[in-house]
Amino acid sequence: MSFSQAELDALRRAYAAGALVVEYDGRRLTYGNAADLLARIRFIEGQMASGAGNSRPVAGKASFSRGRT
Repeated sequence: MSFSQAELDALRRAYAAGALVVEYDGRRLTYGNAADLLARIRFIEGQMASGAGNSRPVAGKASFSRGRT
């Protein structure tokens, strides 16, 4: 599934305004709450970044040792 910059911009504007209804490209979507809207924004950002070769790391791990066993 592809996403457009217009869709992402519309979602960001709605989130910034505190709105749950988003309109773009002749479509009208209603989100249940701000968390749902933000999750959609983050999902699209991740998809667009990975499509551009700029994928973000999924997880990281750091370990430290004081030399004791």
